[in-house]
Amino acid sequence: MNRRRVQQFKIISVLCILVLIGEVFYIGYRALYQSEKSLYFEGVNAFIPAGDAYVSVGSNNDNDNHYEKAKISFYNSHREKQSEKLYNVGYNSSFFGAAVDGSDCVVVGSYEKTKEDHRDSIRRALIVKYDSEGNLVFEKDFRILDNSKFTSVVVVGDSYYVVGQSIYRNTRIGNKEGGAVLAKYNRDGELQWYRTYGNSKSSIFNDLLVEEGAIYTVGTDENYTGIIVKYDLDGNYLTYNDYNTTDSLGFSGIVEANGFIYISGALRRSNQDNDAIIVRYSMDCSYIDQVEYTGEGLERFNKLIVDDHEHIVAIGTMAIPKKNGGLGEYNYDGIIAKYDMDLKHIDSVSYGDERDDYFTDLIYDQGEYVVVGYSFYDDGSYMSKMIRYSKALKVLGVLA
Repeated sequence: MNRRRVQQFKIISVLCILVLIGEVFYIGYRALYQSEKSLYFEGVNAFIPAGDAYVSVGSNNDNDNHYEKAKISFYNSHREKQSEKLYNVGYNSSFFGAAVDGSDCVVVGSYEKTKEDHRDSIRRALIVKYDSEGNLVFEKDFRILDNSKFTSVVVVGDSYYVVGQSIYRNTRIGNKEGGAVLAKYNRDGELQWYRTYGNSKSSIFNDLLVEEGAIYTVGTDENYTGIIVKYDLDGNYLTYNDYNTTDSLGFSGIVEANGFIYISGALRRSNQDNDAIIVRYSMDCSYIDQVEYTGEGLERFNKLIVDDHEHIVAIGTMAIPKKNGGLGEYNYDGIIAKYDMDLKHIDSVSYGDERDDYFTDLIYDQGEYVVVGYSFYDDGSYMSKMIRYSKALKVLGVLA
């Protein structure tokens, strides 16, 4: 694999998700930007309604030092971008998740706070609150072990529940508390409590759901194991289930519908073969069934929603091996798929052209599906995009 493809593969691994989610997004940035200053990146990790407007969060490297900088963008009712704020604190940073609290917006992510953090490529988890004008209300960081990040946030009454991880940055084994993290903040940004789960080298919670007086968290523990863990609203552990075998990101999205939980992720069959999956669980975390989206290479569902017809709609990315390409060389396309409540397939389409395209988040709004992500261009840059789909999964329009 040539040097450019190696660099492209790093940033794809860094920002597939997520976005995930997350997930291990930021590790490749520093080396990439230092070695190739001309490469521009601008991506969106989450997109949410905010009253009669919209908010997105992500990052870009549009600065003289080509640091990755977390950003929040504000849109009008026509989904036209009106303004953007960079979190210009410390060094590299990114926002992964967002939630609305009245007229305010709470966002979560990670950043390198100090020169030492930047030198050692260590990040702290970050929760930031903005008002509707983009003014900073509060900013708080969190770290137990070396590397920490928050990946998703939910507003419940006067409380903010967040998930993420705090892990060792290398492979050493320790007995300190760490791993996947669930935390509760009040509206002033004061930490109320936190809980940890799993392995202190790799565990992460990628997303969460608060339903029927309980918190459901999803992610991965170790050894390609997806996890769902249930807590009460005070952070007391209730029950869990695990799933073998997922890809390294594990479970990445969660929704509830008709008394069931639906979770997105990827089923790992081999190093070169993943199938995107949606897994259905009961409210006590018992496995019920699943559906698989099978392609030619590596597929995963990153996020999923429930629309007004009680359909489960999922988005993700598939990596198709290049014809006559070397090991690890892929073409990347976005995918959107629709299922009924029993996970019977209704429709699915892929999105892609000569560019590599990645889908990171979606909403159902005004009778259509709005998908966000980013694309790779010939000049070496990555640019975000917004795609509107009809209920029949036809493209209605694209905003770069």
